[in-house]
Amino acid sequence: MKDEPLAIAVDSPGEAARLVRCRLCGRPLTGAGSRRTGLGPTCDAKLHPPAPDIRTRRHEVEQDPLPGLDGTAG
Repeated sequence: MKDEPLAIAVDSPGEAARLVRCRLCGRPLTGAGSRRTGLGPTCDAKLHPPAPDIRTRRHEVEQDPLPGLDGTAG
């Protein structure tokens, strides 16, 4: 397990394409990026989901006005 490489070597263009399978589901990988990482796009999305958009969590809250800023000039 220690000697296992983290990335799979991608065949150079002159060589015959070797079958590389996804490390998670076992499906054949066709894209160069997928073959390099060893994960297909679906499995990669399962392991590395996108970060939540914090802008969607913002909402308006009712607040009392600050003293002295009630809008009347005095």
